[in-house]
Amino acid sequence: MPRILMEVINKLVTLKAHMDGSPQESDFVIKTETLSLSAVLESKDVLVKNIYVSIDPYQINRMKSLCSSQTASGSSYAAGIAPGQAIDTHGVGRVVVSGNPDFKKDDLVVGRIGWGEYSIVKEGANLDKLNPLGFPYSYHVGILGVSGFTAYAGFYEICQPKKGERVFVSAAAGSVGNIVGQYAKLFGCYVVGCAGSQEKVDLLKNKLGFDDAFNYKEETDLKAAVAKYFPDGVDIYFDNVGGEMLEAAVANMNQFGRVAVCGVIAEYTEKGKRAAPDMIDIVYKRITIRGFLAGDYMSQFPEFISATSDHLKTGRMHSIEDISQGLESIPSAFAGLFRGDNVGKKIVQIADE
Repeated sequence: MPRILMEVINKLVTLKAHMDGSPQESDFVIKTETLSLSAVLESKDVLVKNIYVSIDPYQINRMKSLCSSQTASGSSYAAGIAPGQAIDTHGVGRVVVSGNPDFKKDDLVVGRIGWGEYSIVKEGANLDKLNPLGFPYSYHVGILGVSGFTAYAGFYEICQPKKGERVFVSAAAGSVGNIVGQYAKLFGCYVVGCAGSQEKVDLLKNKLGFDDAFNYKEETDLKAAVAKYFPDGVDIYFDNVGGEMLEAAVANMNQFGRVAVCGVIAEYTEKGKRAAPDMIDIVYKRITIRGFLAGDYMSQFPEFISATSDHLKTGRMHSIEDISQGLESIPSAFAGLFRGDNVGKKIVQIADE
């Protein structure tokens, strides 16, 4: 009789120790564990073979020994990660075995999985069956996943755009920024982005349709640079960076300008550097600065999927992905985010589709 497999060997990426400063590949270790299939079947858990996993800068705040984000949001997505612990993220996979009646073997799923070859997803965790809608599975990690929805909710709900307004996007070639710029152009706004290389600047202008873009690394005076690209002022600033870029944007904002604070990557690894916009500008220009989390707007997710799918099918939007291969590439992929290595959404493919 054929032998029935009752366990799998799982390789996963974990922390060696809590992080302090910019991440290095040496901060991670790949460990091995044995997962029992019978234990999954006897519970209401689901064992998923991971296919694509998301690599996101905010995760560094979970890897620190202490960070206010770990308790401020009330979201388990921001909870601290201990050394040796599995690192959870958004991703796409396929069910291997299931004790949960909502899932069966070979179901394609999307949701909360981990930086490993396999993930055990507990009952009640964020996991859904996935209809690819005719798109590559990786799209559901990026432009049709959390990154895309963050851009959608941030631009439409937080920024409250009006046609013809002037929109500035930082980290505009990153996973969220490139999508914000595309939404803004489709809405009828004037859009300028900043990025960290000429390659990224060219992508923004030539492929994604930004009205203009600049390499912030070549600018010695960011306030003057923003003024040059926005002679009539900034109405909306979508902030992925914080720090001096936020100061420059606020200095050039028009009355009743809006700032959507999505991320502050400039401050994640530098303890002494904090954004310090001119508060007199905030008061007298009546500027609104608001942080947000995409999870606050989940009721709009179906609308987001419908609209964005249509834009992709008609070629009005483009998915920009940066995909590395293999579990072992996760540490370098994560560290690379903080060097600006990625173009578009950083994803690691762990297994074949």
